[in-house]
Amino acid sequence: MNSKLKATTQKDDASILEPKLRFVEFQNTGPWTIVSLASVAKINKEKVRDNTCIPMSITSGVGLVSQMEKFGRVIAGESYKNYLLLKKHDFAYNKSATKEYPEGYIALYTGEELAAVPNSIFTCFRIKGDSPVPQYLNYLFLGNLHGRWLRKFIEVGARAHGSLSIKDSDLMALQVPVPAGSNSLKEQEKIADCLASVDTLIEVQGRKVEVLRTHKKGLMQQLFPQEGESQPHLRFPEFEEAEEWRATTLRALIQLQSGFAFSSDFFGSAGKKLVTPKNFTQFGFGNFDVAITKYTTEEVPEKYVCRPGDLLVLLTDLTPTCELLGKPLEITDEDGVVLLNQRIARVEPISGDVTTSFLKQYFLTSPFNQVIVKTATGSTVKHSSNKTILDMDIILPHPAEQKRIADCLNSLDNLIAAETRKLDTLRTHKKGMMQQLFPLVAEE
Repeated sequence: MNSKLKATTQKDDASILEPKLRFVEFQNTGPWTIVSLASVAKINKEKVRDNTCIPMSITSGVGLVSQMEKFGRVIAGESYKNYLLLKKHDFAYNKSATKEYPEGYIALYTGEELAAVPNSIFTCFRIKGDSPVPQYLNYLFLGNLHGRWLRKFIEVGARAHGSLSIKDSDLMALQVPVPAGSNSLKEQEKIADCLASVDTLIEVQGRKVEVLRTHKKGLMQQLFPQEGESQPHLRFPEFEEAEEWRATTLRALIQLQSGFAFSSDFFGSAGKKLVTPKNFTQFGFGNFDVAITKYTTEEVPEKYVCRPGDLLVLLTDLTPTCELLGKPLEITDEDGVVLLNQRIARVEPISGDVTTSFLKQYFLTSPFNQVIVKTATGSTVKHSSNKTILDMDIILPHPAEQKRIADCLNSLDNLIAAETRKLDTLRTHKKGMMQQLFPLVAEE
């Protein structure tokens, strides 16, 4: 990371292949070249000989992980004898489409022990000589170099139907950019080391965010009564002698304003912002990134307009695991004014006995989530309802104690949000660096 990067001088000759940025020590080593994957790597069809190899699976965007780690058990069974052998620095191409990698995912195996992957959905290959450097090639695959090449070999609609029918010859015809000349290996290693250092920063920052989220989860288990309990385990000192928490129903405290069924005829890239299930997160904040946000020009009554400070709750979850069902979303100043879509409800207190900020944190508790999941309807898409939520029991303290709890947890939320933004910034920085450090290869 300490080495200096310098923009390359753009050449008029379009046939000259060169990245936008190069480390200064490689500025005058000449343009890059293209090699086919087949010229530098070979398909590996070696199968396991015994059961000492570690059966692996793959997590897109993460890489190869043991089946025990991913599934909690080994799922290889009798098919293990058909597994392909993996050695350190072998690559495994998973021919299954995912949202992030619709043409499949290629992972580098970095373990010291022998491993194995099922030959039914994997193609494995290994580098023949010294070049390209495995870690360098791996970053090209993380940037989806293979996907841009392979998409022309995949039939329309095939990405949505499990394993992709990719021929080994088409994969091995992949065009790989590498620095030319005697310093090629050194430049490859420099690029890989640079990106690895950014990965280390991302990993450290990611752990920091997870520690904060785990801390909040533990704190909430102390500050809210758990299932079957009537009092919390922990109270702030100023409320230790206060009256006990009391039980009531949400119906006695709030009303729910259902969303509007907007017509897709009015959807577009301009207009007023809609809040949809895709904008919800597990943490009580909205995600209104352009890629997942809808806009409409349809006119609706004022009651469907949501403003900063409004609290929403999700009634339909597109994930079968109910990760988002019942989760709250507090509209912030940054979110601005949004329109309330169907299957989302706005929470409106009708009693001075409860605060909106306390309700937001309550909707994030495990006991509330357990009831939501237990009463959910639907198979693939999960649903809840206004009635289900309003009929729920709730145990709560005096509003002054509610405010103290909410202020504590909200401050922790703000810290988590700030650290998450730092994590997102690092990821964006890495993505930008990869676009600059590798030349753009024509897809042909």
